[in-house]
Amino acid sequence: MPTGKVKWYDSDKGFGFLTRDDGGEVFVHSSALPEGAEALRSGQRVEFGVVEGRKGAQALQVRLLDAPRSVAKAQRKKPDEMVVLVEDLIKLLDGVSGTYRRGKHPERREAAKIAQVLRILADDLEA
Repeated sequence: MPTGKVKWYDSDKGFGFLTRDDGGEVFVHSSALPEGAEALRSGQRVEFGVVEGRKGAQALQVRLLDAPRSVAKAQRKKPDEMVVLVEDLIKLLDGVSGTYRRGKHPERREAAKIAQVLRILADDLEA
């Protein structure tokens, strides 16, 4: 089986490319990832089968050769950075609370912005 490294992978789109050790690139789709793996990270070593698809070489049955590294500690924000984020979120939610008290829903753009901030903060809290 060929081996190589992940050139790039976009988990939102569900695909990316691998660079083969013997040269060339191979398309990889999320359906080829091993069970339990939701994404690949750039530079990660992998082993994979190859099939020729309509648009070129495509990876099948990807096997991770590197143990996944924890990036949580590297991505974790410092407490003084988190204080600012939490306080800003409280201000945003306070505004939404006032809108609901007046018997209205927040505007879609405002609601989407707050939802996005909540998701980002949740990711930072779990890191």
